[in-house]
Order: sequence, then structure tokens, then C-alpha cells
Amino acid sequence: MDKQFELEFKVRDYELDLQGIVNNAVYQNYLEHARHELLISAGLNFKQLHLDGYDAVVIKSEIEYKKPLTSGDEFKVVTSVAKEGRLRLIFYQEIIRMSDGALILKAKITTACIFNNRPIEASFIFEKFGL
Repeated sequence: MDKQFELEFKVRDYELDLQGIVNNAVYQNYLEHARHELLISAGLNFKQLHLDGYDAVVIKSEIEYKKPLTSGDEFKVVTSVAKEGRLRLIFYQEIIRMSDGALILKAKITTACIFNNRPIEASFIFEKFGL
């Protein structure tokens, strides 16, 4: 995939913890939603893949938190993809605050596709991303 996919969000008050910043677990929701929207933009439907017997699963998450987001912050999740080996699709993601361009976090999410509970080479998915 030559270009990056971007999706914009705005922090909602109920996503904050006692300290008034976005709870660390909420960032994973942002990242996952952006990945699903990226799949849709590539012509893949996560639900339909499941109904067809294919499940894309996260097998490893690496997240580096750099700065916090607070109530009302507008930000974007920037995602790019790469193939690793025969079976893994890697999502490189960043969250960037829109007001000042601050890097909020960097993530490397490693996924694999299974069919009938067995890992498979999902070439049809790789092809959608030009990999």
C-alpha cells in the first residue's frame, strides 16, 4: 500500500479517566476502528470475512504512548500496512493531535488470518493492499 489511510476522531468525555486524560485502553478502540475503516476502503468487510469463515486476529500489539489526549481534542489515526512473511499483515499506526501536530502514540499491530481455526496465507487480503 503506497499511501496512508487517515481517519479523524474527537475525544469524548466518557473516554477519560480520573486524571482527565484518555484512558490507555481507549486508544486501542481508536486504532481498531481505523483498521476496520481501512479494510472497508480497500473493499473488504470485516463482518463478511467472518461470515465466510475468515477471521483476522490481532496476535501482537506494540504501543508507545507519547502524550495524552484530553476532552475535546481532535486527532487523526494514520495507518499504513505491510506484509511480514507469508501469514502476517502489519498495521503501522500513529495518533496525531490535529491542533498542534503532536504525536500521541505509535503502534505496530501484527495480525494473521485464520480459516477453520488454522492460520492461512490470506493472499486475497494482501492483494487488496498491493502487497
